[in-house]
Amino acid sequence: MKAIAPFHLAIPVDDLEKNITFYENVLGCSPGRSSEHWADYNFFGHQLVLHHDPNHKADKHHNEVDGKAVPVPHFGVLLPWEDFDPFAERLEKAQVNFVIAPYLRFEGLAGEQKTMFFYDPAGNALEFKAFKNTDQIFAT
Repeated sequence: MKAIAPFHLAIPVDDLEKNITFYENVLGCSPGRSSEHWADYNFFGHQLVLHHDPNHKADKHHNEVDGKAVPVPHFGVLLPWEDFDPFAERLEKAQVNFVIAPYLRFEGLAGEQKTMFFYDPAGNALEFKAFKNTDQIFAT
């Protein structure tokens, strides 16, 4: 298997300044280049670009997964297992409103993981998760 390469993702935001504050102060992402219409971030080693779209309206569609309403679409990263709980606590202290609060899935089974879902201020859904054993990310 080849090494994992950083991804690039550009997302729309209706209020650039509000989202800049969220990604920097709540998620702890470090800023890169920017203009009056966009800002890019080191999103946990990946390149995330916030593009201002004053007409952006997020469609908050959900699909049932394991009895929970999972936002679709969503994006995020896999955190190291030991970083998940401190990151979740950081979000709780920042009073992030979870769509799905941090919880443990598949306890004791292949693919055991912690996961959580929430929206950024523009309504883009994010999922952060951590696998107890990263060799089981694609376990069935």
